[in-house]
Amino acid sequence: MAPLKLDRLFALLFALVCAAFAFAAPARAQAAPGVIDITRGHLDPYPIAIPDFVGADARSGQLGAQVAQVVRDNLLRSGLFRVIDPAAYLERITDIHTQPRFGDWATIRAQSLLAGEIVDQPDGRVRIAFRLWDVSGQIEADTRQYGTTPENWRRVAHRISDAIYERLTGETGYFDTRIVFVSESGPKIRREKQLMIMDQDGANPSVLFQTPPGALFLTPRFSPEAQKITYLSFETGRPRVFLLDIESGRREVLGSFEGMAFAPRFSPDGEKVIFTRSVGGNSDIFVMDLRSRAISQLTRDPGIDTGPSYSPDGTQIVFESDRAGGQALYVMSAEGGAARRISGGDGRYGTPVWSPRGDLIAFTKQQSGRFSIGVVRPDGTGERILTSSNLEEGPTWSPNGRVIMFSRTVNNRPRLMSIDLTGQNLREAQTPADASDPAWSPLLP
Repeated sequence: MAPLKLDRLFALLFALVCAAFAFAAPARAQAAPGVIDITRGHLDPYPIAIPDFVGADARSGQLGAQVAQVVRDNLLRSGLFRVIDPAAYLERITDIHTQPRFGDWATIRAQSLLAGEIVDQPDGRVRIAFRLWDVSGQIEADTRQYGTTPENWRRVAHRISDAIYERLTGETGYFDTRIVFVSESGPKIRREKQLMIMDQDGANPSVLFQTPPGALFLTPRFSPEAQKITYLSFETGRPRVFLLDIESGRREVLGSFEGMAFAPRFSPDGEKVIFTRSVGGNSDIFVMDLRSRAISQLTRDPGIDTGPSYSPDGTQIVFESDRAGGQALYVMSAEGGAARRISGGDGRYGTPVWSPRGDLIAFTKQQSGRFSIGVVRPDGTGERILTSSNLEEGPTWSPNGRVIMFSRTVNNRPRLMSIDLTGQNLREAQTPADASDPAWSPLLP
């Protein structure tokens, strides 16, 4: 979004470049209201004890230690939990079916205790079970079990993390998810870019497909089922929108359009893709029905209309436009028509994306040489800046609408960062190389 004295279309394109298993059904206890108030601006992390999961032999014991560590790391990164150092534990858990000595856990100020086990099954699979104990109430708060293959243990650890997060906050977790992003490497004058995907904690990074040398990729976005990705590619020398099936690797051009198309994003039901198309030097918003491939034009304004994002219920669209002179955010019906401006402050607003909860819209703001990530309500009230730096942009929401990931560039090196809605928990995401333009998947099926 850096300002350039070019025609509006190429200014927009430059802005885009810069932005650049099977589980058994778990058994579970009846849910109760969360005990952590996650709406507070300043929060004392909730103390929880998580011993290594119990195993009957060395192999299952090692697996239990790995599962427990992933759960510890997930909860710690959320900023809502303080995982008590296992070296401080007074009781050694050897049987999760035996009630723990609550006094020992109260002594080290644990409010909850997560005890788990790994049990080998005759068919070579494993059963991973846990019990969550309320230390002060001296009662069981939750219990679940999962059947899986030993190689799938990490996904189970993320599922357990989500279960604990939900039980103790009252809201859905976001750990069993993936991030797609643009990986960057090489010298500044010739950066090589690839589309990559990884678990939300940085594990299991992989290249989605073999990319042509020197190809440029932008704006990867997940489908609602997290099985497909739409993105913009310049590999043929002109921008084209692609659809990629993650599992099969099969990809196809979304359509062959007059002019240029960019900034694609799925509708909430996964049946449409909304995007910007430029014809004759003017950029408007279009939508394609993925079944019929019929295309409808939603805006007809002389200004640059781009960056569309649906509301979770699919009835409205937020987008950025310079139709009133300055780059601002607008909301309109998903069928098109009149649009109302929702950004009212100074500066330039762009890359809007609607929260999965529907209550907020995240955006990038440029003002006085600084870039910021902020949020605003759909009616334009309550604008808040969460973080600012010399260059950060491209927000994407966690599926529970509580955390935002974005790209921040420091010393010409883009990195992925995340921050929660309090603006207090800023963290760098682990990536194998420089990274930009992240998109957060829904919870995996």
